[in-house]
Amino acid sequence: MTARWPVRRPTEHAALRAVCRSARPAPSVPALMAALLDANERRDREGVCLAAHAVVRAAAPSEVGE
Repeated sequence: MTARWPVRRPTEHAALRAVCRSARPAPSVPALMAALLDANERRDREGVCLAAHAVVRAAAPSEVGE
């Protein structure tokens, strides 16, 4: 009998909880702007979108999406 969903392992659940509790440092705004310029020069639309959103989140973290 095949399972419809993969079996979750106890270590996987613990790892997901630990990740949710840990704070990850965000890149600086200048580094994100450099990534945005680089993606724009390479004509990478997905990279431009990701970098632009990251810049906005880094510049005003309490105002975005809340």
